Amino acid sequence: MDTQELLRKVRRLEIRTSRFVNDVFAGEYQSTFKGRGMEFAEVREYQPGDDIRTLDWNVTARMRRPYVKRHNEERELTVMLMVDTSSSVAFGTQQLKGDLAAEICALLAFSAIKNNDKVGLILFGDKVEKYVPPKKGRTHVLRIVRDLLEFLDELEGQLEAGAQRRLTDISAALEHLNRITRRHAVVFLLSDFKSAGFETSLRITHRRHDVIAVTITDPWEKRIPGLGWYLELEDAETGEQFMLNTRDLRALGNIAGDVEESAEALERLFSSMGMDRVNVTTGQSYVEQLSRVFRERAKRMR
Repeated sequence: MDTQELLRKVRRLEIRTSRFVNDVFAGEYQSTFKGRGMEFAEVREYQPGDDIRTLDWNVTARMRRPYVKRHNEERELTVMLMVDTSSSVAFGTQQLKGDLAAEICALLAFSAIKNNDKVGLILFGDKVEKYVPPKKGRTHVLRIVRDLLEFLDELEGQLEAGAQRRLTDISAALEHLNRITRRHAVVFLLSDFKSAGFETSLRITHRRHDVIAVTITDPWEKRIPGLGWYLELEDAETGEQFMLNTRDLRALGNIAGDVEESAEALERLFSSMGMDRVNVTTGQSYVEQLSRVFRERAKRMR
């Protein structure tokens, strides 16, 4: 894409997501993400009805009468968008997985700045490709969306030109996040999770931050239809090629079974960490899935 085409695509994405931001997520985002915690406000003398757990024992001992600490909720959040830009996200039968990730990122980013939160971006494949530090404001979010769309467009062009493929290293990306982000953040990890050995890094990161996994798949990855002819398939990340007879229902069933088993293992991993997750599919609406997770989080907080 040239610069003007890229800017038009950014603008179209802003318009497309603005309705969801204003109509669907207006209250859900704010009620779901409450901020980094509690900010100290003052120490004052104890009054009947105060929670005794807020007593400041040092001041109480010094003043010889009870004093309590007061805190205000710290509303501002840091939202980090971590987007998988390995070769496999350039695949999609109805919509590219990367395009779906970009649209979800735009929705989350515009929701965040509507609530005066900071937004940052990390793009990663087999290494961290780009880091945009968290900031506030519409101009900053437009830059994030532009950078993401530009990178995905370059990825597609490189793959078409036969460039070396990018694998997925989620561990490296999470370790980078932990090095550069000291304060607590809400982290949206958008990937197809075609990676291995990231479990320990994910556990460490989720203890430090609030990680929400957004798993992006394509219908053909779950079940290849019986088309009645041979298909030449290629692994998007390794480049390995093989022929598949789509009349062979047993072979198709075995592939679908392996995919389902991997998805269940991923689900068990997220569940064991108490981590929120959203499963989205290309060519299908993602709004209800995101809304459901937001509602469930808000319910737990209440």
